[in-house]
Amino acid sequence: MKLILSLALACATWAAPIAQASPVNGYAAHLQASDSHAIEHAMKKQFDKPKAPLKVEPVSVEGGFAVAGWLQQGRGGRALLENRHGQWVITVCAGDGLKQVEILAQTGMKPEVAKRLAAKVAAQEARLPSETLKKFASFEGMLRVDGDAAHGHAAPMTDKNKH
Repeated sequence: MKLILSLALACATWAAPIAQASPVNGYAAHLQASDSHAIEHAMKKQFDKPKAPLKVEPVSVEGGFAVAGWLQQGRGGRALLENRHGQWVITVCAGDGLKQVEILAQTGMKPEVAKRLAAKVAAQEARLPSETLKKFASFEGMLRVDGDAAHGHAAPMTDKNKH
C-alpha cells in the first residue's frame, strides 16, 4: 500500500506542471526549439570552421521564415532564412535591415508575417549586450543568397562581410 501511495504522489508531482502547461503553447515552443536547432545546424554546416567557429543566436521564427543573428571572428550580421520543403536555406544576409518590417516584406513574405517576425527579432535581441548588436549592425548592405546556398552556391561575399 505504501508503494502505491508513493507512486501516486510521485506521478501527481510530476504531472502537475504538465497539466498546467498549455498543450498548444508547449507544442509551439517545441517547434520553435526544433526550428532554431535546424537553422543553427544549417548555418554552421555552411560557415563554421575549426579556427573560426560560428555562433548563431538568437533565432526568431515566424511561419516559414526566420532571422538569425550570427557572430564569427569578431564580425557579425543577420541571416534571413526560408523553410523550403522542410529545409532551412539562407536567402539574404544583412545587418539592421533584417529588423525592419518593410525590408522583410520586400523579400517576399506577406506583410503580416514580416510584422510578426520583426517583433520577434526585436524581443529576442532586446536581451543581448550592445556590443553584440553593434556586430550584427556592422554587416553592410544586403546580400541576396541563391536558394542553393545550403549546397555551397552562395553569391560571393566581400572580404569585409565574409563569414
